[in-house]
Amino acid sequence: MTSARKETVALSSTRIDQNRVTDLALRLTSWSSETGTPGEASFADRLHALLSELPYFREHPEDLRLLDSHGDPLTRNIVALVRGTGTRTLVMAGHFDTVSTDNYHELKPLACDSLQLKDALIESLSARSNRSEQEERALLDLQSGDFLPGRGLLDMKSGIAVAIACLESFAADPGRQGNLMMVATPDEERESRGMRSFRDALPALVQDFGVEIAAAINLDVTSDQGDGREGRAVYAGTIGKLLPFALVIGCSSHASYPFEGVSAQAMAAGILARLEGNASLADRNHIDVSPPPICLEAKDLRDGYEVTTPERFWIAFNWLYHAMTADELFDRFKSEVLTGATEAVDRFASQSSEFGKLVGRSAGATPAKPRLLTFQELRTLAAQNCGEDFSSLYTAQEKALSGVDNPLLLTRQLTEWLVGIARLSGPAIVVGFSGLHYPSSHLRLSEANDHSLHQAIEKARAGLGNDPERSLVWKPHFQGISDMSFLGLSADGSQVVSDNTPISRLIDHPHEDAVRFPAVNLGPWGREFHQKFERVYEPYAFGVLPDLVSEIARTFLADGNRAS
Repeated sequence: MTSARKETVALSSTRIDQNRVTDLALRLTSWSSETGTPGEASFADRLHALLSELPYFREHPEDLRLLDSHGDPLTRNIVALVRGTGTRTLVMAGHFDTVSTDNYHELKPLACDSLQLKDALIESLSARSNRSEQEERALLDLQSGDFLPGRGLLDMKSGIAVAIACLESFAADPGRQGNLMMVATPDEERESRGMRSFRDALPALVQDFGVEIAAAINLDVTSDQGDGREGRAVYAGTIGKLLPFALVIGCSSHASYPFEGVSAQAMAAGILARLEGNASLADRNHIDVSPPPICLEAKDLRDGYEVTTPERFWIAFNWLYHAMTADELFDRFKSEVLTGATEAVDRFASQSSEFGKLVGRSAGATPAKPRLLTFQELRTLAAQNCGEDFSSLYTAQEKALSGVDNPLLLTRQLTEWLVGIARLSGPAIVVGFSGLHYPSSHLRLSEANDHSLHQAIEKARAGLGNDPERSLVWKPHFQGISDMSFLGLSADGSQVVSDNTPISRLIDHPHEDAVRFPAVNLGPWGREFHQKFERVYEPYAFGVLPDLVSEIARTFLADGNRAS
């Protein structure tokens, strides 16, 4: 037995059985639930059946609900409530959809069978004489007995197993105070439609249940390539994400007479140089620094060969933030885009002048300064040209392109279509957003529930002690994109983002009566989620985390009773 296997947590009088949590996690993982597949759609029914076996829900089936979400076949959220005293309620949240199993290649049939996959991976890796560093690490981990592989076991069915075990433990306590709820949602990996549908259904649900949601713990995963000190973390908030784009429109020219046009590529290069990995654009405050903007896609928009220069170029960025607002981010993006494009056109005009001196004649007219339009401004211009039928025409165009799954491609196609209707000519740049807006969040310790949740976690941390194999660290923002962006956030969506997002289904519309409560992330850790060697660290995920979450929940709920 490794030293990690000896981990103990003196958190509550009744420990949660590690074997029970492991069995739950393996059972959930065996149910394939890749995003957008029938397996994802059927998962909620299977989980509902599992929960219905628990003594509490056999006696109280009314506290176990299925809530419609989206899709065909229909996907659903599952909500399980264990009641104690009063109305104060803590939510434990997790998603059950997973990414594809295709990257397992020949081992794909075993991707959801953790124990068989472990043996197969060890056999396969051991047979290789030229293992990469990544493969060597995976082999050592699997041979250690402390890690279990499997698609979705880490991300994030282990977290759901922890939540189920906490519900069982809470239900077994005759003196339980408050109420403990679990919600398991589909579609986190794509558009968070499950969590967003739960958010929208929550005001009516809490009224029907007669409870008050006071806080939430999201049980999503963290990655740690070391000894777990970074992975054993509780996050006081989550990072925000936007996907700003720029459609660059130049003026084509024959390659032999380049200065008779304006290079879209040159403008795009100027924009890219201003934004790509620019550390000065990294969002920061006194507690955290977010990564700078990074380019996800850059391409000219011509398929065939011509001796003229391309007229259009497309760039899309990933920009994470936590301190500034979405509106402020868009203002910074517009400024950098226009500056980069203008500098590029000025350089191009200067080279035209220099070339003219070499040949003794003008090489081309001085190009105009580039014009920047937001997508909303482009849409208004197109509507003016189109007339009264514009809205129905736009809806029809979106419907015609509904089979396009890639949000970057669909955004580009809709924007190019509008450029044609608006008869927009270069040099110009259209900017907007090409994906779902994931808002940032953080604890506000000046608010009672936020402070109470923070204190409950601090008490549990103290119970873990300072042992480097067990200690839990605070981190300001969860760095991955997750359902936490929609868990407990009230209606604070940006109108600027909504107005400048071409894809209607990616415009989030939180209800005005959305329930507001603080949320943190505290989940298992492991390595390489979404990859072939996705694996969870068992001793923490199944031996430590369940008691930790249970203790936090009990302390938080009891604190509410004392306050009342």
